[in-house]
Amino acid sequence: MSDYGSAHESKESVQRKICQILKKTSALEFGTFKLSSGRVTPYYVDLRVIPSFPDAFRAVSDIFVDIIKEDLGTNNFERVAGIPTAGIPFASLIAYHLKKPFIYIRQQLRLRGRERLVEGVLMPGDRVLLVDDLVTTGLSLKKAALAVRAEGGVVSDAFVLLDREESGKERLAKIGINLHCVLKMSQAARNLYEMEAIEEDQLKTILNQAKRR
Repeated sequence: MSDYGSAHESKESVQRKICQILKKTSALEFGTFKLSSGRVTPYYVDLRVIPSFPDAFRAVSDIFVDIIKEDLGTNNFERVAGIPTAGIPFASLIAYHLKKPFIYIRQQLRLRGRERLVEGVLMPGDRVLLVDDLVTTGLSLKKAALAVRAEGGVVSDAFVLLDREESGKERLAKIGINLHCVLKMSQAARNLYEMEAIEEDQLKTILNQAKRR
């Protein structure tokens, strides 16, 4: 069993567990950061560090698997797609545990071989579940969804661990994708503040950033 216990717990307990992981792995930093969308943000969440902590990685993957089973059900998709680059390790473990074929989306078109954005076996009509570490504006997930659809796949759902609450959910809804998240950034910030992992001014920084969307 992981140091973080079983994933079969209440929603509040699972959210606290994720915040403990964020604290242990030092995944949350404050400063001035430029995101992939081009936005400048006063804080950064680096979930790429989690796979370097085996217990945390296992706990997060177990949480993903349990919530996907509960919220969506495994009969509603045939394949699991990882979003580059942070979503790929999580998606691969999720696919393994759910016994689903794994595919992943390239950041750029491969200009040799099959010249595809989607790597792996994807058949026309296959229902694909997108998995990423977090969502900010939703642009990466949107790009991935359109790439899968261009090759005949069907995309209607995406799962992330963390929603930064900066318009990603709304942007994805416009193209027919329902975003599922385990934890919203505002919830994470309040939990981390209660755990004395962040200061009051840092809590306000995160909450204000979500309000600016």
